[in-house]
Amino acid sequence: MNLRKLFIAVSNKHDLYYRIVLLTVSILIITSLLPLQVRFKYDYKLGQPWTYNDLRAPFSFPVYKSQSELDAERSRLLSQAPLFYVKDTAAANRVLSIFRTRLREAPLSEVEVGEKIISDLYRRGILESVKSAVPLEGQAMYVVTGNNWTPSERALHISSHQLPDFIDGELKKEGARDHARLAAVLSDIVHPDLLFSQEMTTQHTRDFLRSISIVRGEVPEGSIIIRRGQLVNARELEQLESLKKAYRGEETLEAALPWLYLGYLLLVITAISVLLTFLWILRKDILLDSRKITLLFLLIVATCAIYTLLLSSNKVSMLLVPLCILPLVTRAFFDTRTALFTHVLSVLILGTVAPGGFDFVYMQVIAGMVAIFSIVNMRKRSQLFIAVSLIFVAYFVSYIGLSLLNEGSLMKLNPMQFLWLIGNCLLTLLSYPLIFLIEKSFRVTSDFTLMELTDFNSELLRELGMKAPGTFQHSLQVANLAESAIYKIGGNSLLVRVGALYHDIGKMNMPMYFIENQSTQVNPHDELSFDESAAIIISHVIKGIELAKKHKLPDIVIDFIRTHHGTMMVQYFYNSYIKSFPDQLPNEDDFRYPGPRPFSKETAVLMMADSVEAAARSMPVHDQDTIDQLVEKIINKQIQDGQYENCDITYRDIASIKKIFKKMLTSIYHVRVAYPS
Repeated sequence: MNLRKLFIAVSNKHDLYYRIVLLTVSILIITSLLPLQVRFKYDYKLGQPWTYNDLRAPFSFPVYKSQSELDAERSRLLSQAPLFYVKDTAAANRVLSIFRTRLREAPLSEVEVGEKIISDLYRRGILESVKSAVPLEGQAMYVVTGNNWTPSERALHISSHQLPDFIDGELKKEGARDHARLAAVLSDIVHPDLLFSQEMTTQHTRDFLRSISIVRGEVPEGSIIIRRGQLVNARELEQLESLKKAYRGEETLEAALPWLYLGYLLLVITAISVLLTFLWILRKDILLDSRKITLLFLLIVATCAIYTLLLSSNKVSMLLVPLCILPLVTRAFFDTRTALFTHVLSVLILGTVAPGGFDFVYMQVIAGMVAIFSIVNMRKRSQLFIAVSLIFVAYFVSYIGLSLLNEGSLMKLNPMQFLWLIGNCLLTLLSYPLIFLIEKSFRVTSDFTLMELTDFNSELLRELGMKAPGTFQHSLQVANLAESAIYKIGGNSLLVRVGALYHDIGKMNMPMYFIENQSTQVNPHDELSFDESAAIIISHVIKGIELAKKHKLPDIVIDFIRTHHGTMMVQYFYNSYIKSFPDQLPNEDDFRYPGPRPFSKETAVLMMADSVEAAARSMPVHDQDTIDQLVEKIINKQIQDGQYENCDITYRDIASIKKIFKKMLTSIYHVRVAYPS
């Protein structure tokens, strides 16, 4: 029984438990992705003053040589590393045998001259000509005979490319008669007997390079490294970098691992808690929607994962990582504030491990803000390309400014970094197909889809204009009113416009039963009872929902169809029933819309705009006073009826909305000056 109660309790709160698991898993994944390393708590730059207190060595640590010094020392040692040549002891006998065979019929004197030259050559030794094995001046070389190797000097030997000149000189010296023939034969058969051994040379070169020391002395514990206000010169920079390496050494890291993980965990929890607080206060709808909150945290985790994986690869510049995809995609599905909060907090989390620290955070926050602000009012797809261009400008200017602070000269800027930034912006364009994939996967709606729905050539709007032209014109006016109002009080103006254009599509089912579509004096309601007429009027909401689902309109657009009348009464037919049958008490449910009531600023504004526009059309007189009274009466009646109790809309917002409606309706219905006939 207790297990059954537990199961029921869990089932009733499964959404809450799912969100708790989602947040916990997201925090743990992000924390595990961050590379664990001890952070050096000092920021410093060469040539800048030390802004902290006097720094003493907390422990003894070695001073490491710079990479440029190590490279120079390595190059110097490589130039001095010995070369190894293996002696071919049988080479001389083989060549002599071939020579005697080739000169079998030659005079004995010529044979003796040739044999003497061959003996002299192999006594000195002939070096194999290999480009990488040419001994430099002063470079040691060894001749390997069997298992023994003895030092030698380059000058004692003849290289293979010197053979022709050496043979020619020796023949002239000996006064050989058939000089040309002997020179040709000797050049053809003589070959090196000292063969370069790449294997032995490489092995001994490695041993040679191991002698390089990566440290230069030691800083004793307690000694002053740098004093407050002192400029960081090359010596202090070297010691500070060495101290940073000591902090991040394996022994220090191993002891600090649990504390490092706890530190990162606390930072991630704090950042996520701030985001949750923001959502709870300003966007509770996201927090309470499992799909939306899953999408939001999936974007954050994916961004952190991609950045940290590339950070550990060391194959590309981190300037290439398109972090601005996060705010662009977030803005496409949520609002500007959510996109900004999400981006800033993600950048702060990554800033704990990103190279550059402040430079990284500054560049990414500025670029992210520019990205968000450039698509605040998304109306065209081209805005995405404009946004990417502005992102590059933000990166470009930020990078130059930070480089000038760090380097102190324009001449030290690295042009390659700008290529990485261009690649970053090109990759940011991937946000467009990514938005499409997310829409299909999570069944959420982006601004790009909403823009497509505003096209009057879309099937539903074109059909509405053909079947119910009066309703279509009414929807256009409502869209203009609602969009202006929501822009004033803050909200998604594009969503309101789309909702207004489609809110009355259910009237296409029976268009002539709605007064705006009646072009003759015949009113079909004259032949119906009041409750039947009310049922037809109310049915346009249900028919609209069915039609919207059939054409696969997004749920957030269908919400406007559901709520644009809330639970209001069909007042005209209700009052007519009471007047005609004063002795009978009507069933209010027959004259009341099924609801639900509006539950957001956007749906509330549409309800107001729809009501006042429809009422203004039926007014016999349109002047400032009558329009003011009409707007006040209708909206106040809706407030009294509790239609906006579920909305996060304030009386100040409603006052602003009334003011806008009065101004726009007066402008629409103003009396024109009669033109002379």
